[in-house]
Amino acid sequence: MTDPIRLSARDLPAGSRRPKPGIVHLGLGAFFRAHVATYLADAMAQSGGDWGVIGASLQSPAMRDRLAPQDHVYTAVELGPDGRSYRLMDVVTDVLVAPEDPACLLDVMAAPGIRLVSLTITEKGYCHVPSTGRLQADHPDISHDLAHPQNPRTALGFLVGALERRRRAGQRPFTVLSCDNLPENGQVLRRLVLEFAAARDKALADWIEAEARFPSCMVDRIVPATTKEDIEAVCAATGRRDLAPVMHEPFRQWVVEDDFVDGARPDLAAAGAEMVADVTPFEKMKLRCLNGTHSALAYLGYLAGHATICDAVSDPLFAGLCDTLWRDEIIPTLTPPQGADLAAYARALLARYRNPAIRHAMWQIAMDGSRKLPQRILDTIADNLQAGRPCPGLTLAVAAWMKYVSGRDEAGAAIDVRDPLADPLRGLWQNSPETGARVDAYLAHRAVFGALSDHAGFRAALIRACDDLETLGARGAVERITR
Repeated sequence: MTDPIRLSARDLPAGSRRPKPGIVHLGLGAFFRAHVATYLADAMAQSGGDWGVIGASLQSPAMRDRLAPQDHVYTAVELGPDGRSYRLMDVVTDVLVAPEDPACLLDVMAAPGIRLVSLTITEKGYCHVPSTGRLQADHPDISHDLAHPQNPRTALGFLVGALERRRRAGQRPFTVLSCDNLPENGQVLRRLVLEFAAARDKALADWIEAEARFPSCMVDRIVPATTKEDIEAVCAATGRRDLAPVMHEPFRQWVVEDDFVDGARPDLAAAGAEMVADVTPFEKMKLRCLNGTHSALAYLGYLAGHATICDAVSDPLFAGLCDTLWRDEIIPTLTPPQGADLAAYARALLARYRNPAIRHAMWQIAMDGSRKLPQRILDTIADNLQAGRPCPGLTLAVAAWMKYVSGRDEAGAAIDVRDPLADPLRGLWQNSPETGARVDAYLAHRAVFGALSDHAGFRAALIRACDDLETLGARGAVERITR
């Protein structure tokens, strides 16, 4: 039997015209290709325009090497409870690898035809201190980019470098659109860009502040990591070998602040995106309700032996944990967007979690917890404490993260911890046999805990949660919270 033919542009519908590039996207991972790219494709199908995407990897050539041999065409696979559906995506027109030729990426971003630069680089890619939102000035890559502006390594270095080229050429700036799970992601990125630019050239920073736009947005679609088994299943179903398919749930939501340079943007509303003046209520609802419970399940569920979100919520104890967190600790901190029913939103989330076709692995959600916890859980805890409300469930989730990043599970087996602070955090749990000293060792990492590092009430609650984890195990500790 011969090997299946590699997917290529020949497999697109006859007569289809691929768009010219209008967007550069930094961080061409699965989430962008499964979520944002589908909106772009639908927007162009509805209203036209050339909003093709030049993807850029800031680190590895792996995505370029998978996509280029198949003309940057790939398959988006919708994982419904009743089966799969397949869609060919032709939005991506090219993929650049920044470390191979930084000047090429700067030139492409500075080209007049590029009107939008978007990002999905994860929290750690912003080189900031999550608890303050400020630039991490001592980050080695930030120091490098300030010293070598023509050879940047970071997203901030490329953004400021390309904007500087456009200013020198007398061109209008592009809009910068963060699609990462950060509260007020546009404002966070704007502050970081201005802080970085001011360190290079005050006049450049002033021009960016006056002329560029950094809309915030909220993105929501569960996109599990693609496995080798997924690749083989797509090949079997389609008859074409695609080395870069993406898996996603049927649900999608994109709420975008309608603030673009000269109004230049795809017709996202025609594709179903919500264009609004203020994204904050939507993003806080999603970050706390979805991402907060995802992280709680990832750490507590992992320690209790569950491998995926679906596995965890199929266990009545952990479904009950989600209900308890939403009802008692998360929803009371939220102001709902106009017309939203937060209780109904939470019920819909649980139904999405239960989709048996979505194998959303705990390790994928647990990655980079030191960057994710502040906006997903710690901000919610801080709001509860300020209001005088206890939050034992979220505090237990923080204790479970502490246990998880120690590198050993409840049976003493090794955990593959993937976190920027993995080295300094590893061993803190085992090296501090007295619980108070153990908690203090974690709270000393102020870049994670911020003002909560000094909150006596939070410290006491975290000590109780750690004691429960040690004496009762993750399952017993959750039972105590939910009973």
